[in-house]
Amino acid sequence: MNFLAHIYLSGDNDQITIGNFIADSVRGKQYKKFPEGIQKGILLHRAIDTYTDAHPTVRMSTKRLHKRYGHYSGVIVDILYDHFLAKNWSDYCETPLADYVDDFYDLLEDNFNILPERVQRMMPYMISGNWLLSYATIEGISKVLQGMNRRTQNRSKMNNAVIELEEFYMEFETEFTSFFAELIDYTKQKLASL
Repeated sequence: MNFLAHIYLSGDNDQITIGNFIADSVRGKQYKKFPEGIQKGILLHRAIDTYTDAHPTVRMSTKRLHKRYGHYSGVIVDILYDHFLAKNWSDYCETPLADYVDDFYDLLEDNFNILPERVQRMMPYMISGNWLLSYATIEGISKVLQGMNRRTQNRSKMNNAVIELEEFYMEFETEFTSFFAELIDYTKQKLASL
């Protein structure tokens, strides 16, 4: 799952939300240097990623992309799934997406000093480009995929994945909806055990 899903799955605990968001920038046991709530968020993020990568529905989505994008297929599916979460946001959350995203950006700014350096560098771009809100449109997802492709020095060709998104839109959306319902249940159980 990508940024928006990880943030959403954190529930309403700010520390868990921050941990879940920064987890990809925290290696190995480095998570132990953070406050307990942030540690839980990091561990939750790792559990979500493990669950997602092994899930048969997600594998159906990645298989559709694998021939063309190889090992980048999983990253692409994470981004596409965030599109469907953003597009169908009102099915999952009563707070409008624009307000939810603004609150999250405020949370990051209020906790800037605790964020890993990599996240601190990325944050201004994320906020000024309003990445999380942009996920709701195909144009926004296209920009995200273009940015990811640039980060791989154009090796991934991820920018082209909008073609598959549009061609198999209903299939991806159906797979996301089915999988995300299961992921929500899994995450609630995992949070209770952390």
